[in-house]
Amino acid sequence: MAVIPMFPLGSVLLPGEPLPLHIFEPRYQEMLRDCLATEDPSFGVVLIARGHEAGGGDVRHDVATRAHIVAHQDIGDGRFLVECVGGERIRVDAWLEDDPYPRADVRPWPDHPEDSVAESEFAELQEQIRALYRLIGTLAEAEGSTPPDDPEFSELPAASGERLFRLAAQVPMGQSDRQDVLEALGASDRLQALTDAIDNVSDIVRFRLQ
Repeated sequence: MAVIPMFPLGSVLLPGEPLPLHIFEPRYQEMLRDCLATEDPSFGVVLIARGHEAGGGDVRHDVATRAHIVAHQDIGDGRFLVECVGGERIRVDAWLEDDPYPRADVRPWPDHPEDSVAESEFAELQEQIRALYRLIGTLAEAEGSTPPDDPEFSELPAASGERLFRLAAQVPMGQSDRQDVLEALGASDRLQALTDAIDNVSDIVRFRLQ
């Protein structure tokens, strides 16, 4: 276990996803400076269950993602533009006082190593994502907006869990569904969570097409 800085947000960061941030709140300016002073500048990103990002007093989930800082730019007045990428999944064992910024005692929370998804199941999942994009494209044309680009399935990771995270990042689902994907115990559970999320989005799009 280790104590690390935490950044509560109104959105879920999945492993492998990019995360651009504009740091302007004083406590997170201090957090960033502390992170940059370490060999591996990183912090946890956790979804707020209830409450707001600014000012504290929020209720947070206990499964999060470690964000690794890959670039930063000082834009003056203590503000920073920061580029991060989602790393390993973590679980919060205990929240500490938000002084001077949110921190938590966390541990890595990897998937079960023997849990995997068959290639045939991946092929079916990718077709479900393509079908969702076609449906969204139909809605976009009906509303006079630009259809989305095709989903990208090249250069996917070999490991089932990581590949599912990469595919999930391409599905325009709500934050609750994204948290379900993140919290899934292993690859098979994550496949089910992602399939359920695709069904949810498809139902919403079909309703709007009526």
